[in-house]
Amino acid sequence: MKTLIEEPVSARVSEQVEPGPTPSLDRAISRKRIRIAVALFYFGQGLAFSSWASRIPDIKTALNLSDAQLGTLLFALPLGQLLTMPLSGRLVTQYGSHQVLRIAAPLYALVLTCLALASTGWQLGMVLLAFGIVGNLCNIAVNTQGVAAEQLYSRSIMTSFHGAWSIAGFTGALIGLLMINLHVSTYLHFWIILIVVVINTVINQKYLVSNVETKERKTSFFTKPDGVLVQLGIIGFCSMATEGAMFDWSGVYFKDIVQAPASLVVVGYASFMIMMAFGRFVGDWAIRRIGRRTLLQISGGFIFIGMGISVLFPNVTAASLGFMLVGLGVACVVPSVYSAAGRNATISPGVALAMVSSVSYLGFLIGPPLIGYIAELASLRYSYAVIGLFGLMITALISVTQVVKNE
Repeated sequence: MKTLIEEPVSARVSEQVEPGPTPSLDRAISRKRIRIAVALFYFGQGLAFSSWASRIPDIKTALNLSDAQLGTLLFALPLGQLLTMPLSGRLVTQYGSHQVLRIAAPLYALVLTCLALASTGWQLGMVLLAFGIVGNLCNIAVNTQGVAAEQLYSRSIMTSFHGAWSIAGFTGALIGLLMINLHVSTYLHFWIILIVVVINTVINQKYLVSNVETKERKTSFFTKPDGVLVQLGIIGFCSMATEGAMFDWSGVYFKDIVQAPASLVVVGYASFMIMMAFGRFVGDWAIRRIGRRTLLQISGGFIFIGMGISVLFPNVTAASLGFMLVGLGVACVVPSVYSAAGRNATISPGVALAMVSSVSYLGFLIGPPLIGYIAELASLRYSYAVIGLFGLMITALISVTQVVKNE
């Protein structure tokens, strides 16, 4: 199967890259630059999303929203992601993830700025729907890029790409903390992020992998998925429900339950994000040491224990420690699921990722509203206790299925 690497022009590789001999120095340099470029696109997407997450408490206060109202509005973001899964998979397969990503990445950040303009709940909901739609285009495209780059290395590097996304999340949280303490408006804050994302896109787009489908494979999104993809999706669902709880509600949890000072409200989110990033950067090493299956079983346990600590001991120190464990727990779940889906032998990576993401993103769809409704009836502490059970579900699913092996 032919593979062509050009430097510094756009890299080109077929969807499936077969392992070959040790690459030359020039090829290795080209391959490294591709990996850096793809990682920076993960970073840009994570920075935009975490910037939104860091200002959720401010937007909630500005619009005078209750927990249940916010939970309902947050439903719009994953709904937009889910509704466009079939379209995203087909666009990535037909035109190539590199073409989709170079347009969708800056557009995603542009829609971010519109979130700060919402003056009513329904306006926020509409913009969140658009944010989810464009975010899904970015998600499928960037993960297809990750699969293609991983094939160039013939070994697991997907967790490091998601680590770049997590580092962006931590960076976004710190920037959000800085902007809040400097009393910078949400709108100006989001415009700064847009400028960063546009610069990143301009510099790195020429190094993306050109991966338009080169051979006949099943590409219809509506083809009945095989059992492996369904199982991967369910595992991803549990992880993403947990991530949704942390992304959308950690700031509110620290403000209302932990009762942290205003300057420390984002500490919980930052604690979660930095440990998730750490877990993803050491994830490939851990997989080689103890195996992917064992690692994911441990990950589910971390999620359950971490949520339990934050619920039983709602103070800044203990809750931050609990959020750190949750971050470690979710670190390698989604990268492993996406990597396995992208290697499917019968379905193109873009469509396979869209299928698995469709099930996984139901976690984002259901998780945040569920938390809001439970919080309205009882307390956010009960909401987080329920989410902690998803960790046990991950461990159980990995234990009773063979969808993930100790490779």
